[in-house]
Amino acid sequence: MTQSDRFAGRETVQNGISQKNEVRRFWDADPCGTRYLEQRQDFEAHARRRYGLEPHIAEFADFKSARGKKVLEIGVGMGADYLEWLKAGAQATGIDLSSASLEQARRRCEIAGYQADLRIGDAENLPFPDGSFDVVYSYGVMHHSPDTARCVREAWRVLKPGGKLKIMVYHHPSLTGLMLWLRYGMGRGMSLRQSVYDHLESPGTKSYTMQEAEALMQGFRDVNVRLVFSPGDLLLHKPSQRFQSAFYRLVWKSYPRWLLKRLADHWKLFLLVGATKEGLSGYTT
Repeated sequence: MTQSDRFAGRETVQNGISQKNEVRRFWDADPCGTRYLEQRQDFEAHARRRYGLEPHIAEFADFKSARGKKVLEIGVGMGADYLEWLKAGAQATGIDLSSASLEQARRRCEIAGYQADLRIGDAENLPFPDGSFDVVYSYGVMHHSPDTARCVREAWRVLKPGGKLKIMVYHHPSLTGLMLWLRYGMGRGMSLRQSVYDHLESPGTKSYTMQEAEALMQGFRDVNVRLVFSPGDLLLHKPSQRFQSAFYRLVWKSYPRWLLKRLADHWKLFLLVGATKEGLSGYTT
């Protein structure tokens, strides 16, 4: 290895650490889903809103099949899905970079009467032994990490042979990406994908074609990839503070959701990926 190679390696690591710190600060300041809290710590309202906007989650996660299984959720956020694993009878562990998010998730579980196993953790360096879990679940998280491929490899490592990986990552291209490009990228010569990278949630957010998502799944079998609309694609979500002007209120009101549902099948943001680790399963479904 040359001196320049070693320097490039150190620089990549340093950049990754810097980006993770930015991601942590972003989600500490605004834990995912906070805008749907009708009152402080109104977690039931948050869950109703989340699953109303994203009804595919329950089927994709398949919470009901988790009884007695060891589940790892990577990136628990405010803990809506994590609590569903506990309710289903799973032995669920959750990690997140954001201490503010974990505090919300822990409080949510306490109110519901469940004991939570929640820890600060990095998806690129999971603090668990090989073959620890039956299911690894990560919904809308790995695309925020500097090295998403490493996150997938770590998930593979901690899964038991025959274990299930279930992740959602952002798709390219998407209606959400197109809107960000129109708002931020078109006048600056920025690509659609760069517009997502710079302006969709925390800095450095990646998006993947279906083929690129499949390529991440090395060492897995029975890979299944499908697309679903996000609330952002159809402007079903509550607009954030930066989109409160009269112009944006008009956009939200006049947005042609019915037409896009018919015509934009390949421009959905949410890419749902399910896969099985090679080897025999240690449990039955």
